[in-house]
Amino acid sequence: MTPVDKRPGTPAMRLILPLPGNEIFARRLADEGGWELGAMETRRFPDGETYVRILSEVKDKAVDLVCTLARPDDGFLRLIFAADAARDLGARQVNLVAPYLSYMRQDRRFQPGEAVTSRSFARLVSSSFDRLLTVDPHLHRYPALSPLYTMPTDTLHAAPLLADWIAAEVDKPLIIGPDEESDQWVSAIAARIGAPHAVLRKVRHGDRHVEVKLPDLSKWRGRQPVLADDIASSGNTLIEAARQLPLQGFVRPVVAVVHAIFADDSFQRLAALCDRIVSTDSVPHESNSVRLASLVGNAIASAPHDEGDLIRHRRPPEELDEVKQVGFDSFPASDPPS
Repeated sequence: MTPVDKRPGTPAMRLILPLPGNEIFARRLADEGGWELGAMETRRFPDGETYVRILSEVKDKAVDLVCTLARPDDGFLRLIFAADAARDLGARQVNLVAPYLSYMRQDRRFQPGEAVTSRSFARLVSSSFDRLLTVDPHLHRYPALSPLYTMPTDTLHAAPLLADWIAAEVDKPLIIGPDEESDQWVSAIAARIGAPHAVLRKVRHGDRHVEVKLPDLSKWRGRQPVLADDIASSGNTLIEAARQLPLQGFVRPVVAVVHAIFADDSFQRLAALCDRIVSTDSVPHESNSVRLASLVGNAIASAPHDEGDLIRHRRPPEELDEVKQVGFDSFPASDPPS
């Protein structure tokens, strides 16, 4: 009889477990690696508290909780409860696959008394998971995630996938970045597909008010402008750039972003000015055209199988004697399902 390989990276010992709203991404990820796709039940009690039940067997498995963290506040406790439950039930590892990682903007105290939420959020996440995998986090003053997170992290990059989409779908592209800080990012896209690139100058006057100045792009007139960015949040930078490009004689731009947040009505406002808007599926959105499952799946499969590289298990599974187990199994929830 052939022994079962119990390393957490093998298909038999890895469970891909989606949080609500992440089922499509998780299914693609499980298919990519040949891993088991799990399920959970969640609901709200009348007082607003969250009920979580993992419906799949997690004992001795590496459990990857899949949860994009766009608009995280409503579901963050649910995520932490699921991670805690997986560990209680004997999971060998409890990892977080967050294609979009939130709370990266407030990376310093700009006004007296402000919370530096990037640090607070990192401490909360690090306390519940063994490993974090994310795509293009919005690093600004932090050079990497390691100064923030006290667990191993994998930072993946979607620029090559966006570049390949542009090469396949756009004729004679001109890649345009939103500000000087994006120069390295857009230049990598441009170099991969042999296209010219330029960057805009952006002055931010608040969370939702930005001033955008275009350089003279006349020498590339006749090319298709492609506005590329890592994240479209308020969308104001992209909207202002899209408004100004026709003033220099360009056709309506294509927009390609990694994370499609698009707060309020920004997507509709931008769509009225553009030829096409595309994004990766890091955040579920109607613009999703570039899938990340292969990128993420390869990273999971190539991660070290040895638990020795993990800083620590945050909390070991609870050992229950027979009396305690009967109590857990028989005592109903305060508001059981009808």
